[in-house]
Formats: sequence, structure tokens, C-alpha cells
Amino acid sequence: MKLWHRLNPRLYLAAAIGWAVFAVITLAALLAAGLAAAEAEHRARVDAEALLAEYATQVRDALSMNLEARRSLLQATAAQISAAAGPSATAAQRILHAVQGQYPEFIRLSLADASGQLLVRLPLPAGVERQPDDALGSAGLWAESWFQDSRLRPIVSDLKALPQLTASGALARDAAPRVIDIVVPQPLPRQGDVGVLAAELDWAWVERLLGRMQGALNEHRPLELMLAARDGTVLAGPPHWLGRHIDRGEDLSEGGTQVVGRRTQLRLADSLGFGWTAFVRQRTDVALAAVRTTRHTVFLIVFLAGLLAAAGAMTVTRLLTRRLTRLAEDAEGVRRGDRRSLAPPPGADEISRIGATLAVVVDHLQTEKQSLQALNAELDQRVADRTRRIERLADEARHAAVTRERLRLARDLHDTLAHSLMALLTQIRLVRKLHRRMDASELEDELGRAEGVAATGLADARAAIGQMRDNGVRDTGLGPALHDLARRFAQRSGTELALVVEPRVSDWVDERAEILFRIVEEALRNVERHAQARNVSLTLACSPAPAGATAIAMTPAGAAGVGGALTTGLATGPAASIEVADDGVGFDPAHPQPGHYGLRGMHEQAVLVGARLSLHSQPGQGTRVRLDFTL
Repeated sequence: MKLWHRLNPRLYLAAAIGWAVFAVITLAALLAAGLAAAEAEHRARVDAEALLAEYATQVRDALSMNLEARRSLLQATAAQISAAAGPSATAAQRILHAVQGQYPEFIRLSLADASGQLLVRLPLPAGVERQPDDALGSAGLWAESWFQDSRLRPIVSDLKALPQLTASGALARDAAPRVIDIVVPQPLPRQGDVGVLAAELDWAWVERLLGRMQGALNEHRPLELMLAARDGTVLAGPPHWLGRHIDRGEDLSEGGTQVVGRRTQLRLADSLGFGWTAFVRQRTDVALAAVRTTRHTVFLIVFLAGLLAAAGAMTVTRLLTRRLTRLAEDAEGVRRGDRRSLAPPPGADEISRIGATLAVVVDHLQTEKQSLQALNAELDQRVADRTRRIERLADEARHAAVTRERLRLARDLHDTLAHSLMALLTQIRLVRKLHRRMDASELEDELGRAEGVAATGLADARAAIGQMRDNGVRDTGLGPALHDLARRFAQRSGTELALVVEPRVSDWVDERAEILFRIVEEALRNVERHAQARNVSLTLACSPAPAGATAIAMTPAGAAGVGGALTTGLATGPAASIEVADDGVGFDPAHPQPGHYGLRGMHEQAVLVGARLSLHSQPGQGTRVRLDFTL
């Protein structure tokens, strides 16, 4: 851990310089090794292709000599038959048997006269299976163009040596044996004309030649031989290449995995030839193994040199930066509080100047630190005093909150229980004064009405208490709470209420939403008691406040104005609104009713949340209450 601590470039400048040197040398090594390896690999590939081309030349020449020897042997046999046998088929057959016995690669030898009639035809050797047709398999061959040409010059054909493929591209298993046809002129002196001597050279003999040559070449490195016909059909090579046509753009390297050398025009004589092409291939990883080994060796050497250079750079840098290290340790001591000042390093270089500057800065910082400590003590005292003041203000705020809640309870009780009790008191006084003048039925009716007023007051009181206890705004949001309020209003009053809540503000939940809900609740309560409306609408939407409304401002002390509108509160840039509208009897907002404090309570609650309260009403034209506020 200590060694790694010393080598951490974030902690020591010497380590940073050493790692920088190491990175530069490593990158240079990678670049140099890459360039050198690319050039060496290119040269090695060129050399390998040249060497493989020489191998291909040897393969071509070896095949050429062997095929030329068989053609020459066939020509000598034809001359021997002409000299020794004459027209005797028995002598010719004996000579051909001798040739086939000495050269078993000739699986079929046939002799025909000038008219194309067979004179001698040797049977196939044991173990050779093929169809009965061959170069001289039928009479009347004198009409064939190749037969006439063979009477003038030797003909060599590799048409029967081509691999036979199925429709799917696979090698046919039941195909006839592959052979090379050699036909030479056969002088017939006694007849005064020229016939032909035809031979079929077994293709297995060519494959054995290629196998021996490949075995000789494979003594030093694994190689692969391929042979292609004049039209590019692969005659010999790997099984998956047999029968394929090699075009000029064919990738014989198989994606660069093989190095290929080639030689074309495998000729039997100056005037004859197949036009075969010999290919010699070798795996790239084998051909270029030495180059890649050299590449790894070069990189390893340069990498080790980089490590040594980095270690040397770290050592030298550490020696040169000892004073800087000591200065850093002293500065760390000042930071921990173990030292109060710095001693400037001796000398006149950059480290000494930096140390002198730091020493001055540390002195100033120590002085300022003492001043700050004294100031902090004073600020702590002020904070303690301010905390006590804030706690006192918090107590006052809590008291104000309690007072506001008491006022709200007073408003709710006024709007429910107080009205009912006043009506009940009036009814009782009436019965008390007039009960002597009333008969029993009238007294019973008055007592029934008093009982109804008492029951209504009790229901209103219970509803008010339930509303005070049930506050779903904090739990469900303003939108669902308004839905529940509208449902209870419709059930209680029997009046149709159309509710529209925009989803963007439906989930709004905080203390302001709760107060706005109370204002809406008060507005619906007024509609239920005083409006005599048939239709009521409640809308919560994201929309700007109406501009240019004719309104007067109502203060807590009273109200005055004209125009049938009442506006209170202040909102800057409102983003949402709530509107309660009805088609009831309406009223004149400029003339407040004594003993009714509902509008004043709504105004006070709107002021608490910074909302703008607008009230539009005319006698006989209904009432519209709108709250504009910011989210």
C-alpha cells in the first residue's frame, strides 16, 4: 500500500511525471511496433506469396513432365504398333497389354482405323467401374471433328476430368470416374492411311502425384495444393472447392486466412496444353508466424524500456522536487492546525518563490482567522438572540393560527347553529305570546314548525361539525375534494350542479388548497340557503384571471362601490381559477346585509392565501364567485 501510495499521480508530482513518460513511451512503442509490424507483415506476405508461387511452378512443371511423358509414351506405342503389328489386331493388342501392365494409370487403351472402326479395345482393369462409352466407344467416328483432328495431331482433353456436381452444388456420388483423354495419330502403312490410338488416363493417378508433391512440400510447413481447369473449374483441392468456378475476383485467401501463390498455363508441349492453373496455399498464421512473434518481441522490449524510463523519471523527479515535497508537508501541517506558519525553502528558483508567497499568504490567513473567530463569537451571540426572537414570533404565529381557526369556527357556527337558534327563538317567543289566543290546532302547528326549525339547526350543526372534522383536501387533492363536496351538495339540496375539474390542478395538495376549498364550501352554502337556484356550476381550471372587471375593493371594515361587482385580494400572474355560478335570485353586493358575515369570511380567507376574490351579482340575475390564484 505504501508503494502504491508513492506511485499515485494524484498525490505526488514525481509519480505523475513518471507515468506521463511511461504513457508517452508506451504509445510510441505501440505506434512503432504497429508500423514496423505492418511493413514486416507486408514484406513477409509478398515473400510468402513468391515462395508459394515457386512451389506452384514446381507442381506445374512436375505435372507437365509426367503428362508429357505419358503422351510421348502413347506416341511411341503408336509408332511401335505401326512398325511391328501392321494390320494384325493380335499383335497390337499384345503391345497395348504390355503398356497397360507397365503403366496401370492407362485404364482404357483403344485403336481405331481411318474410318473410325475399332480395331483393338482393351477391357477395363479390375476394380474400375464406369459407363461403356469412351473416346472410341462407337462406330462411325470419322464424322466427328475431334476424330479428324486427332488424325493430324495429338489431342489431350480434360473434359471428363471435371468434377460432377448435383443440383444443390454437392459432389455427385454415383458419377463416372474422372479421366484425361489422350488421342494420338496412328499410322497404318499397309492400309495407306492414318487411324488413332486413344487412352484414358486415370484421374486418381494425377491426385496421387499431387499428394506426393504435397507430402514433399509439407516436410517444412503445412501447404495445400489446388488445380483449376482453363475455365476456372477446380479440379483438385479441398472438398468444398471442388467443382467451383474461380473467377478473377475470387477470394482464394478466404478472408485473408490463407496466403496464395499461383502459376498458369500448364502446357504439355509448345502446341498442346490444358491451360491449367496450379495454386499453393498456406495458412496466414503459419506463414506470418515469425513476423508476429517479432512484433510481440519488439513491443515487449519497448514496453520494458518504457517501464525502466518511467522508474528513472520518477527517481530523478523525486530528487529534484524534495524541497517541493517538504513545502507540501509543511502546508499540510498548517491545514491540520499543527503549524501556524511556513518556512520558505532556501534558493532562488520557482519553488523558493512559491514557498515565500505561501508563507505570506499563510500569515495573512492566520490573522484573518483570528478576526473571523472573534466575529464568529459575536455572530453566535446574535444568532442566539435572533433564535429567541424567532421562537417568540413562532409562538405568536401559532397564536394567530389558533385565532384564525377560532374565527373560522365562529363563521361556521354562525352560518349553521346561530341561524337555526335565532329562528327557533323567534318561533318560541311567538308561541309564548300568542298561545292563549290560539286554538289547539294552531298551537300544534306552531310547535311543529318550532320542532322542524330545531331539527334543521341540529342537522346544520352536525353537518358543520362533520365538515370541520372531514378535510379530504390534504389526503386526496383539491379536485377529488371538490367532487365529494359537489356530491354532498346535490344530495342535500336537490339542485343540479355541473362540476368541471381540469386534471392539471386536480392533485393540488397544500394548506392554500384547503383554504380555497373552505371558500368554495361557503359559497355553495350561500347558494343552498339564499339563491333559490335551479342550476349551479363549479369549475376548477388553469386559466388567467379576467381582465378589466368592473369591481370595488372590500376591506375588512366594510364595503362600498357600484356596478354590481365586488373584488378583493391580490394575485400576481394567476395560473388557476375556481368559479361558482348560479341562476338564482341574486343580490346587490354594494349593500351588505347586517348580521351576515359570510362574504367577509370569504374575503379574509382569500387574503390569507394571496388569492383574488371576484363576486358578480345583480338582483334576479344570479351570482358568480371567482377565485384567481397562483399554483
